[in-house]
Amino acid sequence: MRGTNDRYVLDLLEHFRGSRHVVRFIEYMDVGTCNDWRRDLVVPSAELRARIAARWPLHELAPNYGGEVARRWAFADGGGEIGFISSVTEPFCGDCTRARLSADGKLYTCLFANAGRDLRGPLRAGASDAELAGLIAAVWNARDDRYSEIRSGMSAASREHVEMYSIGG
Repeated sequence: MRGTNDRYVLDLLEHFRGSRHVVRFIEYMDVGTCNDWRRDLVVPSAELRARIAARWPLHELAPNYGGEVARRWAFADGGGEIGFISSVTEPFCGDCTRARLSADGKLYTCLFANAGRDLRGPLRAGASDAELAGLIAAVWNARDDRYSEIRSGMSAASREHVEMYSIGG
């Protein structure tokens, strides 16, 4: 969050460099209605990366797996790895491979969905593993989630979505 946490980034990295811990930075996200999100408070990953690289040169690393949401970078001097999750400035909706199952049995195909698909009902009604797999596949294949790609063109009223804390965000 611009002006709040971004000034501590270099200190944080100074602490963890060489420790084998991988630090990941995620852009300030609109995680529901609880954080008064505004686009102008987002520190773009590119800006943060430039600040870090001015102190410690970086080189980009290949993804560990398909659909990885963090772009990986290494300190050129071997001081470790850092990553950036840029869901605001570099949305990755088209490559997303993640779904979430909430504690109340709803399947969410997007962290920013406004509704989930009930799996508890079919499960309690005796659906087989194959039937559940088919239902999940049908939901996944029909998804059209693009919230991070289209959020900037949406009004605040139309940005309603489930609170992240309720689906394990």
